[in-house]
Amino acid sequence: MSARQPVLFVPHGGGPWPFVDLGGFISSRDVETLRTFFRELPAQLPAPPAALLIVSAHWEERVPTAMASPRPPILYDYGGFPPEAYTITWPAPGDPALAARVVGLLEAAGIPAGTDPTRGYDHGAFIPFKISWPEADVPAIQLSLKAGLDPAEHLAIGRALQPLRDEGVLLLGSGMTYHNLRTIRTGAAQGTSQAFDAWLREAATAAPATRDRLLAGWATAPQARQAHPREEHLLPLMVAAGAAGDDVGRVTFNEDWMNVRISAFQFG
Repeated sequence: MSARQPVLFVPHGGGPWPFVDLGGFISSRDVETLRTFFRELPAQLPAPPAALLIVSAHWEERVPTAMASPRPPILYDYGGFPPEAYTITWPAPGDPALAARVVGLLEAAGIPAGTDPTRGYDHGAFIPFKISWPEADVPAIQLSLKAGLDPAEHLAIGRALQPLRDEGVLLLGSGMTYHNLRTIRTGAAQGTSQAFDAWLREAATAAPATRDRLLAGWATAPQARQAHPREEHLLPLMVAAGAAGDDVGRVTFNEDWMNVRISAFQFG
């Protein structure tokens, strides 16, 4: 029997940040701090995962949709970077059977779902997890967010996926706890990010019932809309929290990054 896996929410950084010289766009200190977090991530798990299920901020569909290609391509869903940013590879195998299992769990919970046989890994998946699993030897699929970005719906999606944890599947929410591109890097957003991140750390580590209530109402938190003018980078946390069930969260990363405060969380 596979070891029960925790659930993680991680900040995936910006663009191809650790693999391309961005000319000072991101400081070397910031690159190394977050790279170390991802490099050490597998050692924090109770056992090597049987597969990865990644919920990235960079994929939205009308219904939650699972990647079903046995050999997912790379989707270079960023622009304006040096040519080498468009040659990065991460040839992790897909897992069509896991995609079908995800859809089955969601539909059993009354959540319509689908699959996409052509979707590739976006940079919320292939950039951070190339650091964690550089050999690309663990099967991986992505699950989209649901259009509308309703936090309660994404908590419910996560709850439906809880059984996968006992099947050795590591569920990874990949987003950012601060995502306002107009103010990041300027230094002007540091106070905003600290206020929202402090609230979010308290919410994510609260008792499960309180956690879910607070996260469902995240938009009323201090500086919420300044930190997330649009919430797609926060919603992977809702899926992770839903899949956490009765497990209490803990903070696994909390640093200033590109002049804003960001966090990662682990449940279980």
